[in-house]
Amino acid sequence: MARTEYGLQMYSMRDVTKDSMRKALEDVANMGYKYIEFAGFFDYNPEQIKTWLDTFGLVCSGTHTGLDAITPETIDETIRYHKIIGCDNLIVPGCNWSTPEKAQGVIDALNFAQKKLAENGIRLGYHNHSREFFPTAYGTVFENEVIEKTSVELEIDTFWLFNAGLDVIEFLEAHKDRIKVVHLKDGIPSEDCNKNFDHVHDCVKGFSVGSGRAPIKAVREWANKNGVLMVIESEGLQPTGTEEVRRCIEYLRTLDD
Repeated sequence: MARTEYGLQMYSMRDVTKDSMRKALEDVANMGYKYIEFAGFFDYNPEQIKTWLDTFGLVCSGTHTGLDAITPETIDETIRYHKIIGCDNLIVPGCNWSTPEKAQGVIDALNFAQKKLAENGIRLGYHNHSREFFPTAYGTVFENEVIEKTSVELEIDTFWLFNAGLDVIEFLEAHKDRIKVVHLKDGIPSEDCNKNFDHVHDCVKGFSVGSGRAPIKAVREWANKNGVLMVIESEGLQPTGTEEVRRCIEYLRTLDD
């Protein structure tokens, strides 16, 4: 079976990146990850980030970037940074949609930013958690709002989708035209009695890929079949981020055999 190339969401190694981005990137490359999805740059300039990516043979497949960085006042600098590091994919990793007004503000911000980013060769996506799939107090299912009122890509966090109680493969298949990247993540989901907006994240436990209950093999098969990049995110830092993400890729390499 052909070797699958994986990305890593660098939040998984936040215990290292906060002190040394260079070491984190070097470690990731040595483990065999190919793609990097950044979760902040810790004040490093883009030229330095690009140098490290090139030095270690890594490619920036995306960034998790907040809405505050893609406003009319800030988006030009964000575009400049992404162009220097060679990244053509920006993902908003959740935001405040706690009221109808704030939700509409998010939709408007995504639609504004997508047009501006596209003019500069950069795609825009939205990254879900579990609450996006449940009705809010004001009656809106926010993931549906994103799907229906924007044309941004959907970076599906498959564990959070699984935790919400949805059929992961069915959802991926239904929206595959808008999915270019998924997060491959594992863990123990919340109890069925918590499957609602307020409690769906209660008592969730994250584990390295292959150690929990999420449908890792099925997602991997679907992603490979559909040419979708898998970015690993493992949030537990057990006992360190480095060791946890190493366990992830070591497990995934057994599936190449």
